[in-house]
Amino acid sequence: MSIKILEPEVVSKIAAGEVVERPASVVKELIENSLDAAATQISVEARGGGVSLMRVIDNGAGIPADEVELAFHRHATSKIDSFTDVDSVSSLGFRGEALPSIAAVAQVEMLTRTMDEVAGTYLNLKNGEVVEKGKRGCPQGTTVTVRHLFQNVPARFKFLKSATTESSHISNVVTQYSLAFPEVKFTLFIDGRMALQTQGNGEMRDVLVKVYGLKAAEEMVMVGEAGSQLWGFVSSPSIARSSRGYLSFFVNRRWVRSPLLSRALEDAYHGLLMTGKHPIAVLNISLPYQDVDVNVHPTKREVRFRNERELFATVQKVVRAALVEQMPVPLVRRQLSPIAMPTSLGEEQEERPWMRQEELFDSSVSAKPTSKSALPILRVLGQLSGTYIIAEGPDGLYLIDQHAAHERVLFERVRIQRARSEVEVQGLLEPLTIEVAPRQEEVLKAEGEVLASFGFAIEPFGQLTYLLRAVPAVVKGETAAEAIGEILDSLGEQGSEMGLEEKIAISIACHSAVKAGDILSLEEMRSLVRDMELTESPHTCPHGRPTMVRFSSSQLEREFGRVV
Repeated sequence: MSIKILEPEVVSKIAAGEVVERPASVVKELIENSLDAAATQISVEARGGGVSLMRVIDNGAGIPADEVELAFHRHATSKIDSFTDVDSVSSLGFRGEALPSIAAVAQVEMLTRTMDEVAGTYLNLKNGEVVEKGKRGCPQGTTVTVRHLFQNVPARFKFLKSATTESSHISNVVTQYSLAFPEVKFTLFIDGRMALQTQGNGEMRDVLVKVYGLKAAEEMVMVGEAGSQLWGFVSSPSIARSSRGYLSFFVNRRWVRSPLLSRALEDAYHGLLMTGKHPIAVLNISLPYQDVDVNVHPTKREVRFRNERELFATVQKVVRAALVEQMPVPLVRRQLSPIAMPTSLGEEQEERPWMRQEELFDSSVSAKPTSKSALPILRVLGQLSGTYIIAEGPDGLYLIDQHAAHERVLFERVRIQRARSEVEVQGLLEPLTIEVAPRQEEVLKAEGEVLASFGFAIEPFGQLTYLLRAVPAVVKGETAAEAIGEILDSLGEQGSEMGLEEKIAISIACHSAVKAGDILSLEEMRSLVRDMELTESPHTCPHGRPTMVRFSSSQLEREFGRVV
């Protein structure tokens, strides 16, 4: 086939495919134009999944009459002047391809007016060509209406999903920008129904309520301070999702997808969330414009960072610190079932001598924790089903999972001891013979020194057989062989994001902790609760399961009819 220059119409449609992937792409480009025009109110309407109609109305600066038609020419933009400007782009859009690309694959109407103009300018385009132009009355701002998307490009049209799916993508776009710009009032109509409306009062938490609901918004933990280099909200571990679709990152207020930022965020939750669960996050990151490359992809959704390692470390540390400082105890919100009481009371409850004076609660403000992560003073009442410790706090009733709580205590103790090279080791009176599988033996040979640093003394004793002479002091002798087997299996897992040392510490803690069904004395329960209060992350075990739940005092009062 001979080389030839493509017709302009073909070129425009090919180029449109880079920008307009689906209806949501159109909405995104138009919203970004509205935001760049300093709009404080943006209304989005979509019908038929956006294929039949999309309309974006804003109260921004508008386009001067003599520039309206020019806005639909390829590579026409008001946002950069020269190539050097690309290295410091401060606007959301700058390529000058959105409007002509949209017009190439749909019927487009624009009505716009600036503050200085008496009447607005109306433009109607079909197949990228102006078919009607005139003056019409309208308020300041811009309205862009897009109809019959991909009607002239059937090949693109057949790859679209159902109207419901395409509408959900549009809703996601509006949601993301409402989170990025809480000072802008967003309204979204899907097939005539209002799907979202934000207040535009600048409070991100109010937007979180609209997007994720009141319960989730209340459980969100603030990261940094508004306007700082890194700030936003992340969910406490009690609120988790089964996919990463709830991670929102905004770099210099631009909505981006970034595997780097996703990894950094989830690394901050390590040990706080169960496997397969993911957090909700809305994070704003401010960087010098020259440190961010936004010219990676025509849709401007992907970016590159100049200092990736530094950014990764900053996000991980700041989010982790916020979680540790502010993470609340999960509150049980389900209605309790009332229990039928006997008609007559039995003997009065006997005095409990173990209820010492120092354990009674002080009713002043001073008795409350200084942060959400710090546990209040808890008074142990007893044990339920040999599994849960029942404790009273100044703000309600606590149920503590004794195994999960002990796991957290031992996990942090083992890590601290190893970091300080002060591992407590106990020698076994009789060496324990352990047999390993070939795969486990390879791991043992490769990581033997790491195991030794935790207190394991292991010697070869024939083919696939070893002698265990010493173990960490926290490990029970009867579980030592099982612990070694699990550790070797864990170290041999592929694709895990967990480090070797953490895998070992978790396995040691898991096999050494008290189990569900173990009957504990009152003093043992008190000791465990006190140890848990001193940990860095008392609310979850190393696997991410909650260590406790709380029934609030007000909830108990309502259930017993003490308040209306």
